Amino acid sequence: MTTHRATRSAALAAVTAALALGLTACGGSGKSSKAAADDDATRTAASRSASGGVRPAAATTGAHLLAGKGPTAAVRQCRGDEMLVTAVHRFAGRQGDHLLVTASNEGDTACWVTSYPAVKLGGDVDGATLPHSKKDVPGGGGHITLRPGGRAYSAVNLFDYGSRNHTAQSFALALRGADGRTGPFYSVDIKGRQPQFTWNEADVLNWNTRKPYDF
Repeated sequence: MTTHRATRSAALAAVTAALALGLTACGGSGKSSKAAADDDATRTAASRSASGGVRPAAATTGAHLLAGKGPTAAVRQCRGDEMLVTAVHRFAGRQGDHLLVTASNEGDTACWVTSYPAVKLGGDVDGATLPHSKKDVPGGGGHITLRPGGRAYSAVNLFDYGSRNHTAQSFALALRGADGRTGPFYSVDIKGRQPQFTWNEADVLNWNTRKPYDF
């Protein structure tokens, strides 16, 4: 597995460091991160239309406990100084092209994530966040509880067609709280054999206990 380390950006307009997600509703310090190796499978992804994505794996609903170690009492929202996020470009240039996002609880106590991550592709940190995928399955309103070592998954669907496409190798990401508000944004670099990605349109999936598009 390829790893990378980075530190939290000093300001929102300067989120250019390659680092793992460290978010909380009121902020949190960054920490070292690891980048997942490019696990781009040789199997062909299912077809998708230009206006939608391959249907993701069924979401788990409600409050769920993920595999991990340690106690689960007094579960709270995940904090920035205990989260590790990796991002891998999968099925690059093919149908099903997406960025796999993995969030791991590196802390000592259980915590939860909810909804879907707020994502801004490329370097425009002042731009609008990507919309939630209309092709996503229900269940994003519940809390997904991460025990220490537990993981949650999301994906950024990339639609590359027509003209006026954009190209980047990183994106900014923030967690959402129970009230829908986002925490501070952090820059996450894409690692692996295909770190560069191109899009004309893009959207985001809910956090889930299983990898979306895990063909």
